Amino acid sequence: MTVPAWQKAASFATRCHRSQLRKDGKTPYIAHPFRVAMALRDVFGCDDEVAICCALLHDTIEDTATDYDDIHRRFGEQVADAVAAMTKNMLLREDLREPDYDARLASGPWQARLVKLADVYDNGHDMTKTMRPARHIERCERALALTESDADRACFGKARAEVSALLEQLRSR
Repeated sequence: MTVPAWQKAASFATRCHRSQLRKDGKTPYIAHPFRVAMALRDVFGCDDEVAICCALLHDTIEDTATDYDDIHRRFGEQVADAVAAMTKNMLLREDLREPDYDARLASGPWQARLVKLADVYDNGHDMTKTMRPARHIERCERALALTESDADRACFGKARAEVSALLEQLRSR
C-alpha cells in the first residue's frame, strides 16, 4: 500500500515543528500548517496534492533546520519549489525581504500563492481579540494583490472571496 504524499508531508512537518509553539505559548505550532491545509481543502475546495503538501510544509524551510534539498528529496521538485516560494529569505534586510518574497511568490507555482491565501486566512482567524489587525490587514491585501492574475484558476475565486471577507472583518475591528 502506498502512503499518500499529504500523509507523509503531515508526518514530516510534525517532526520538523515538534518543539515549537504558536505565539500564544500554548498551542503546538504544527496546528497552523494543519489548519492551512484544511482551509485549502475544506474552505477553498482545493484537492491538488502539491498544494496540500505545500500547505503542510510551508514553514519548514523558514522556521526549522529543513532545507530545499530535504523537501526535494522527500516530496519532489514541484512541492519543493512551492515551499521555497513560500519561504522568506532571512539573509536579506527586512525592507528588502518582503519585496523579494512577493516577487518570488508572484513568479512561483500557483500552488504557493493559493497556500499564501490559506496562510493569511488561518492567521487572521487565529488572532486574539487583543492583537492589532493592522499588520495582518496589510498581509491580506498583499496576498490578494499577488493572486489577482489567478482569479480565473479553480479554487482561487473561493479563496479570494474568503480572504476578502476576513479582510473586511479585520478592518471593522
